[in-house]
This record gives sequence, C-alpha cells and structure tokens, in this order.
Amino acid sequence: MAGWVALSEILRNAALTVAAIVGAILAWRQLSPAAMQARSASTQAELARRTHVTELFIRAVGQLRDPNLEVRLAAIYVLREVAKDFPDLSNPVFELLQAYLREADIDYGDAEPPIDIQEIMSVLRSRLEQSDA
Repeated sequence: MAGWVALSEILRNAALTVAAIVGAILAWRQLSPAAMQARSASTQAELARRTHVTELFIRAVGQLRDPNLEVRLAAIYVLREVAKDFPDLSNPVFELLQAYLREADIDYGDAEPPIDIQEIMSVLRSRLEQSDA
C-alpha cells in the first residue's frame, strides 16, 4: 500500500510539473506580442519626439534673424535646450551659433553687444566649460 501512495505522489508531482511548464509556455506566448507591441510603441514615441525636436530646431534657426528681440532670445533658448536634451544634436547647434556670430562680425567698439549676442556667447561659453571639465 505504501508503494502505491509513493507512486501516486510521484505521478501527481510529475503532472503538476508538466502543467506548470505548459502554463509558463502559454504565458510566455501571450506576453511576447505584448512586449513587442510595447517596444514598437516606445520606438514610435521616440520618433515622434525626434520629429518634434527637428521642427523646433528648424523653427528656431529661422527665428535667429527675426527683428523682434524676444523672438531671437526664444530661439537661442530653444537651441540651448535642444543641445542639452539631445547630445547628438549639440554639435550642430553650437556650430550654428558660432556661424551666426561669425556672420554678424559687427564691431561694437566699447559698447556692450546686444543681449541676444550676449546670450549666444553665454551658451557657447558654457559649452566650452563643459568640454574642458
């Protein structure tokens, strides 16, 4: 009788093990499409974010020559934040700001440069300080 009890426990444990394995496989098959869908959604969100940043960049570049000081300052601040948030875009931003200063090539004499030029120089200075650190 004791042999039958031990055998029935072994069979029960084997059946539970097989059921657990089948359950794990079925659960994995259900999660796999969900994980792929989550990765796809994440990729789409990142692409949308990059598209938005590209639009901000292009708009800011166009606004650097705006006659309104506030618009120029806003463009400079947008470019600064793009460079901070997207390191792969920082070099183009800083090269653009440097080219903007070179193109202006205005001698202010003893007078202070306009505030927008001062802000560009401040952004470039902070970049140089970061690269030296």
